Amino acid sequence: MITNLETWAAFDKMATLNHVSVSGLALRSGLNSTTFNKSKRVFSTGKERWPSMSTLVKVLNSLNMSFADFAKLFPEGDK
Repeated sequence: MITNLETWAAFDKMATLNHVSVSGLALRSGLNSTTFNKSKRVFSTGKERWPSMSTLVKVLNSLNMSFADFAKLFPEGDK
């Protein structure tokens, strides 16, 4: 099972691999610069916040990445 932490770590890796901050990644994808801030990864209630599919698609398109490339950013295991 893929976790929330692994998903956000994959977004962090996409930013690092493209030599931008997560704020830069958001801007490059046409999103608000604070979209991927660590403070926005969990709701104030403590519930995990997950990136939406439309957000993921915007990021992948801005980086010319496929979903398969994105999947490779996750740790290997019994997924």
